Amino acid sequence: MPRKKEVPALGSLCLQSLARHMQSIWVKDYSENYLDEYQFRFVMGPFNDLAGSLVQDLIRLLGESRRLTRAALHLLLVPHLRELSLRPCPSLASNAIGQLVTLRCKNLSSLDLHGCSRLSADVLVDLAEGLPQLSRLGLAETQANVQVLSAVGSCCRRLQELDVSHCKKVSPRALRYLAYDPLAQSLCCPVLRILLAHGLEPSGDSGMVAALAFLLLALPCLEFLAHGAVPDALHLLHGWQLGGMGDSEGFPSLEELARQRGAAPGGPRLTLPLRRVEEVEEPNLATIHAICPQVKEAGVWLGDDPGPVGGWELLGWGHLAQLTLGCTGRQGRVLAEVLPLARSLGPRLQTLALHGFCCQDELSLAALLASCPSLQAFSAELHPPTDTDLNGETPAEPSRWDTDLLPHSLPQLQSFSLTLSSTTGAFPAGHGLALRATLASLLSHAPRLQTLRLLGVPFPLDSVFETVLAAPGPPLLKLQKLSLAESWVSSRTVWLLLASEGCLRCLDLSHCRDIHRRDYDGFLQAVRKQRLDLDITWE
Repeated sequence: MPRKKEVPALGSLCLQSLARHMQSIWVKDYSENYLDEYQFRFVMGPFNDLAGSLVQDLIRLLGESRRLTRAALHLLLVPHLRELSLRPCPSLASNAIGQLVTLRCKNLSSLDLHGCSRLSADVLVDLAEGLPQLSRLGLAETQANVQVLSAVGSCCRRLQELDVSHCKKVSPRALRYLAYDPLAQSLCCPVLRILLAHGLEPSGDSGMVAALAFLLLALPCLEFLAHGAVPDALHLLHGWQLGGMGDSEGFPSLEELARQRGAAPGGPRLTLPLRRVEEVEEPNLATIHAICPQVKEAGVWLGDDPGPVGGWELLGWGHLAQLTLGCTGRQGRVLAEVLPLARSLGPRLQTLALHGFCCQDELSLAALLASCPSLQAFSAELHPPTDTDLNGETPAEPSRWDTDLLPHSLPQLQSFSLTLSSTTGAFPAGHGLALRATLASLLSHAPRLQTLRLLGVPFPLDSVFETVLAAPGPPLLKLQKLSLAESWVSSRTVWLLLASEGCLRCLDLSHCRDIHRRDYDGFLQAVRKQRLDLDITWE
């Protein structure tokens, strides 16, 4: 059965006690006497003696419970704080708070200001200039602009991760200042690895494409640049379409930067150290593969053209371990078309996600999983076959499922998600038998599975869980999160799960047609009576 509620650790109890009494004890005197006095640099108090990691946990606990106040935040901005996130309380992040962070928290290595739109650009500049040890900085949905990114580029020499997503004032010109200082005529952010820039100017804007190409050339350690126009920028660089890309504000041209990277037209080809690429359309795979040979994680959009998926370009990525394939066409691709790719990449694939594929062959999912023995995470959204015949003979369901359909176990699998979409039709009964046999075999041979999502499954799953939970081992001992939303499952399966061994913590039964209010009330009563650490969702 799911684990009983554990006695909280002493450290956790102490932090919870602090959080409960912050306002009535620790904050009261400070609020009455010192809150609006800003002439002092430090506040000497009880939290100066608390380890920085515990202060971080206390801020998080107060923020998540919505008990963090301006006065409490003043007291917790201690000099030895190494990480600070104001994401749970963006309304508290005023200019005054920003100035206190700059003055007091000189040792910060990670600062997350996501959504803190009250902080002015001038304060953000002061933060960038006053916190030179930052390795992670989150500026998403803030007033970051060209001055802010210029300060970040010039002063944060240790920065490895930066998020400027959905910043309305971040223009293509501002991005250039992040990577190059025209006054010093030097490159900036020498160790930046990850730059998130979602939701900036439209992907089709030529100025943005050129700016992204500039970043790709000027940031020597960049492994991931998140923006919808990155494939266009890579295409521009691969085709050496760099003429007329100079800048009157003192920035080097794209051609100058490319030559500094050792590339030249008709000479050595330009290659970039990107490890992750997203939103690559299938026809552009050859280009992306040529300029980014070290990719480990790829997201590819496929059209309607039938045939083997990805071609030799995906096979040529010798380090590829995480792959996402999505279908953009109206018809979708047949799942069996992924099999040749899975057989070649399978032994080294750790993550595989498939969206919008048609399950034409009922055994294609089993064949796919059998080709990927090293998977750690798998997710798939499958549609029924286009030529569904629902009037055929319905095969008899076996009394017990054969768990040997997959020829080997999946010893590393930790997350499995399967969504069966019925918007385009219904799955034939034969597909239901094959899919349930696949699930029974999979769940019986995935000893490390922690998260399981079976969504919209239109076939009875009770017999699958009965078979799996009766298998030797038993399986599912590590399972913590289980979602069966909109699937065909009855209360019998839930009672089996409650009686089984394991450490299940979250169970989602939303919109399960065979689960009723009386069943849900019974589950909750059993959880309370046995003091189980289990959260059950139903509606």
